[in-house]
Amino acid sequence: MRLTDILTESRIELHLTADGKDGVIERLVDLVADGMSEGERASILGSVKAREQLMSTGVGNGVAIPHGKTNAVESLIAAFGRCEEPVDYDALDGRPVTLVFLLVGPEDAAGPHIKALSRISRLLSYEDFRARLSNSDDPSEVMKAITEEERQYFELKG
Repeated sequence: MRLTDILTESRIELHLTADGKDGVIERLVDLVADGMSEGERASILGSVKAREQLMSTGVGNGVAIPHGKTNAVESLIAAFGRCEEPVDYDALDGRPVTLVFLLVGPEDAAGPHIKALSRISRLLSYEDFRARLSNSDDPSEVMKAITEEERQYFELKG
C-alpha cells in the first residue's frame, strides 16, 4: 500500500487556515468526508477527536498525524494540510505544527492503519522531505514528493 493510494490531490490543502488544533482537524476531516453524509462526517470527526484526547498526535518537528478508526469509511483514506501559520497543537516537543497528515480507516483494519501511520511517520522524520512539503506550490508537487520518497525508502510490492 502506497500513501498515494489513499491520498489524492483533492484532499491536499496547502494554504490551510484554521483556529487551533480543532480547526485544523475539522478542515482535514471536511476534505476526507467530501461527498459523505453529515452522519459519516460526524463519525470521522468523533473518532479523530477521541483519539486526540488520549494523547496529542503532534509528533514533533512541526508535524501532526491525527488519526481515527470508524466504519464510516470502507478503506484507509488520508488528507494533508499545510498550515499558513504555525498552530499550537500540544505537540510532544512543545513546538507548533505546520504539516498535518490525517488518516482514517475502518475499525477492522488495524494492521493497515498502523502500517500507514508508520509509513507517514517515517517519511516525515526526514528533514529534506518535510522541506519539500513545506515548499510545494501545488498538490501535484506533494504527490510527486511522496511518490519519490516512498520509492527511495520502501520496497514497494504490487
